Amino acid sequence: MDNKNEILLKNVRLLSVMGDHERGMMPQTEAPLPSVEKVKQIVTLVKNIIFPDYFNKRQPDEDIRSYYIGVHMQELVRLLTKQIAHGLQFCEDCECIQTRDDVYREAGRLTMAFIDALPEIKRLLYTDVQAMFDNDPAAPNYGEVIFCYPSMNTMTHYRMAHKLHELKVPVIPRIITELAHSKTGIDIHPGAQIGEYFAIDHGTGVVIGETTIIGNHVTLYQGVTLGAKSFKYDADGNMLNVPRHPILEDYVTVYSNASILGRITIGHHSTIGGNIWLTHDVPPHSRILQSKAVDASFSGGLGI
Repeated sequence: MDNKNEILLKNVRLLSVMGDHERGMMPQTEAPLPSVEKVKQIVTLVKNIIFPDYFNKRQPDEDIRSYYIGVHMQELVRLLTKQIAHGLQFCEDCECIQTRDDVYREAGRLTMAFIDALPEIKRLLYTDVQAMFDNDPAAPNYGEVIFCYPSMNTMTHYRMAHKLHELKVPVIPRIITELAHSKTGIDIHPGAQIGEYFAIDHGTGVVIGETTIIGNHVTLYQGVTLGAKSFKYDADGNMLNVPRHPILEDYVTVYSNASILGRITIGHHSTIGGNIWLTHDVPPHSRILQSKAVDASFSGGLGI
């Protein structure tokens, strides 16, 4: 027992010392860090506001509906302001934020800019519901899409996170998208630009990189990667954050397990078949398909 206590005390002591690497990765301030649990609550509140009849008790009376949305909105403002304030510690170019009052003033401004964007976020999400319903004959009604589809859950997180990313809020947007990623297997960076009526069928394994641009009425299937082909570096060997992901124009469909890599453009009304590896531009109205498989017989492994 004494040996056990000695081991515990020794390692508590060792782990309590902040090393150089740990110190270098922490913000310079000593304020609280963002809370993943609080961010989850923020997402829930936004769902209650945007889909009130689905994630709350249904209220046909608009006055009662307005009351509940107002209550959720007040709580959203309170929570989001605090989490943005905590996240601003990670802002590398926010020199004007020197005091706690400055931080909360800026967090309040950013929060109200996000609140002001909620009607447009709602409009976009209902176009996504429509697109997913239209693209899936297995969807019997809109409710099943909203309640059950992992792609809809992901897009709700993404649409929120993208607006916060546009407002240059640090850390919080990525927490929001990673909450969806861990639950659905769909990985969308909050910096990606996605138009209206966007559908992902099934969704598992879809990856959409930070500088991807997606037009309107685009459909992706499971396992699609919209990724980078290579990276650029500055003179000191630091990786540059430059456009490096694909552009998909309107009415593009990409089937399962296709990989579209690099800053290339897929022209409008094009179809990219499954299991395609694509690293060059594609003109509008294209159909890119696999070569036909060769049916051959081999003896003892010869010819493989």
